[in-house]
Amino acid sequence: MSLPAVLRPNVTQAQSSHPTHPPPPASSASEETGSKIEDAEPGVDVNMLRELAKRALIDVLNSVNGAKTLVLDPSLAGPLGLVTEVSLYKQHGVDKMVWLEQGPLNAQTTNVVYLCRPQIKWMRILAEQIKLASTSSSPRTYNLVLVPRRTTLCDRVLEEEGVFGEVTISSYKLEFIPLEDDLLSLEWDSTFKEIFLDGDETSVYYAAQALLTIQQAYGLFPRITGKGDAAKKLANLMIHLRAHPTNASQANNPNLSTPSELLDSLVIIDRSTDMITPLLTQLTYEGLVDELMGINNSYVEVEANLLNPPSQAAAAPSASSSLPTAAATSTRKKKHRLTSATDQFYGQIRDANFAVVGVKLNREAKRLDSEFKARQPSRHQAQTVGQLRSFVGKLGGLQSEQTNLGLHTELSERISMFTRTDQFNKTLEIQQNLLASYDTNAQVSAIEELVAQQAPVQQVLRLLCLASITCGGIKLKQLESIKREILQTYGYDLLPLLLSLASLSLLLPNLLTKSHSSIPNPNSTSLKPPPIPQPFPPIRKALRILSDTPESMPTDISYVYSGYAPLSVRMVQAVAMKGSVLANLSTGGTASGKVEKVAAHPISGWKGFEDAMKLIPGALVDEVQRGDSAEKDGSSTAMPLGLSPGVAANPNQRATTTTCVFFLGGCTYTEIAAIRWMSKSNTGRKFLICTTGVLNGSSLLESLSGSGSGFKFPGRPLALS
Repeated sequence: MSLPAVLRPNVTQAQSSHPTHPPPPASSASEETGSKIEDAEPGVDVNMLRELAKRALIDVLNSVNGAKTLVLDPSLAGPLGLVTEVSLYKQHGVDKMVWLEQGPLNAQTTNVVYLCRPQIKWMRILAEQIKLASTSSSPRTYNLVLVPRRTTLCDRVLEEEGVFGEVTISSYKLEFIPLEDDLLSLEWDSTFKEIFLDGDETSVYYAAQALLTIQQAYGLFPRITGKGDAAKKLANLMIHLRAHPTNASQANNPNLSTPSELLDSLVIIDRSTDMITPLLTQLTYEGLVDELMGINNSYVEVEANLLNPPSQAAAAPSASSSLPTAAATSTRKKKHRLTSATDQFYGQIRDANFAVVGVKLNREAKRLDSEFKARQPSRHQAQTVGQLRSFVGKLGGLQSEQTNLGLHTELSERISMFTRTDQFNKTLEIQQNLLASYDTNAQVSAIEELVAQQAPVQQVLRLLCLASITCGGIKLKQLESIKREILQTYGYDLLPLLLSLASLSLLLPNLLTKSHSSIPNPNSTSLKPPPIPQPFPPIRKALRILSDTPESMPTDISYVYSGYAPLSVRMVQAVAMKGSVLANLSTGGTASGKVEKVAAHPISGWKGFEDAMKLIPGALVDEVQRGDSAEKDGSSTAMPLGLSPGVAANPNQRATTTTCVFFLGGCTYTEIAAIRWMSKSNTGRKFLICTTGVLNGSSLLESLSGSGSGFKFPGRPLALS
């Protein structure tokens, strides 16, 4: 595979032709630039889930009468910020909000409400604060709200600490949070580590409850498919919870006994079945922002004056004006939410390969420049107050778009600086050669050279794990040598992480393929991957993992990695877009800049890909849910196998339905971009992406390092400073 040479967008033109202005609340619509796929078909409305979470939070706050101090788990601040505004807390009696942390609690109110995850560390801190406050003359009432549910373990810890009787315990069912109209996230950290390394399957149960809530809202998934042992456990648990409801609302909900007309299936992807994708460097705009700056709960930290730039003297942009440079910006940072709801241009570039982002930025800058010039005459023609108000309203929308464009131009400039470095291009070259199985020994030697150059340790470990997976393990002597060099270069605090990677079969010697059977033990209940390197070349061939496609007008999901199609998304296509796996059926870009769509086929499980799925470790899931009446009488004539009520056997009569894709263990922004491309490139089917959280290779390694290892990853390779 050839190394992409166009990862260096020319954003200078967009920067020099476009000043910034203070953003008003609203943003005017703009035309999508570049290759365009018309997307007028409706999907599932997910705003209901946000309202459910908001109402449940209000009920929790109202359950405690009077003024109250809210003690908040820091990890919940981001997810709750996606559900509601800070003003809601004040409206419902919250006098003060403080972080849940070590030390005495500073609360002026009688009522204290703790809102936290059901973790032992929080229970011990809470107990310590209650004991410290017991000596105070003013009595307090303590309420503990656990998210998403109360657990026996937390009760036991509070009993051991001797404060169980002083706390009123309840729960707040915070589940899927809409990040976008097509993206739901549970926003759980370290789910992969908990399930696959620690053996803690609590997250699987929480995920089953969250997916059951979706079925309560929209109806049963007519078919549940999936890949992986954890996916199998999740599917079985979903069916069990539906058959044995835990409360009256579930038992009496008609949607849990009727197949949905909106949803045609659920595809569960166990993260352990595809560890290659998160280890690769993401090449979409949103993916690179996450890799280099970090996106947490949809927010990125940037300099404050990029979001609130100084007002310009002239209303229209001029060729000589420019955005603030990195040297001139303030060091004060501010969190900014990246969402297409308030930034339509972001919705156009987030899923694009970074190679074409510069062209889109330049085109958008020219469009705004033209619109400003076109509206100048109307400023002088406005005579009445109404006309002036109308002009200012239109101008405000353009100013908001200006600010957004200025932000993305600046971010693109800094990403482009990083993509020009020799280290970045060397890393990309090693990745692509490993995916193609080209001179693998030379690639491992190149990784050793990066260690000698003291490249970022996340980068080295990601490449090393990628080499182990794609090559079926690394030669024992070579592996031991490079591990020794890593410990000597970066510190022995890395040893627990190296052991964890080996335990997860991410870093193995190739001799295990000869000394162990590749058949997993069917009686094993552990969700850990088997300690056998999997043969990647047969998987690559069977699922057409390597596929060339133009980045500007992509005809395949492989555009997100410049030639590599994410294995996880290929598995989704094996269920919902079979033709795209067998051969690229899309005709690609037309003269009008649009991409022709293909008609969606009925969901028929893994049919046609049974042999390919056997190459990937983990169980295969394929369950049909027909509804209570059909299941009781054993009827199978209501509809063809795998078709939802809203999907007709004749493609010409098919209504648009939605396929829900759930990533158990997290997914990357590039996988999200690939599924969005699938959603736009066919008629009759949309995709709703659900995940336990959004991750990348570095954040995955950070979670595996654990808080008790003593090792801390250094800052990201590129910082906004």
